[in-house]
Amino acid sequence: MASWDEALGAFLKPFVALLGHKKRRQMCPLYVAGLIGPGERKSMRPMAERLDPARYDRFHHFISDGLWDEVPIEAELARTADRLVGGA
Repeated sequence: MASWDEALGAFLKPFVALLGHKKRRQMCPLYVAGLIGPGERKSMRPMAERLDPARYDRFHHFISDGLWDEVPIEAELARTADRLVGGA
């Protein structure tokens, strides 16, 4: 059985591929893991401290300066939702 972070990585794979830049693709799974993982505080610093304190600056940059085209990501989200719930 896959660990939860492996399962999350597999789920996020089509979305992450649409982010373009390598650093965005690296930080996205970490950020999502911080949002859905344990811990009461979901702001950047507490999440980074729980997940990877050494990469706080990259974590912060991913959120505060992250520029990507949301249209392809939203289209993939719609396809994924359709697949998970059985179609349109």
